[in-house]
Amino acid sequence: MTIYEIRVIAGNMGVDPKKKNKAALVRAIQMKEGHTPCFKTAGSHCDQEGCCWRGDCLKQTV
Repeated sequence: MTIYEIRVIAGNMGVDPKKKNKAALVRAIQMKEGHTPCFKTAGSHCDQEGCCWRGDCLKQTV
């Protein structure tokens, strides 16, 4: 998902998307949804099987 798409989602949820990077935006969205704000903090292990951000979170950066 692109940063633009995440900013739109954040804005629609009442999260101010200004001056936040992708990880900070996703964590703010996770908190707004009532989930643990853990995006990009788990390394290579994640027990949140149903999280819609999981695939992007665990994606390796080269």
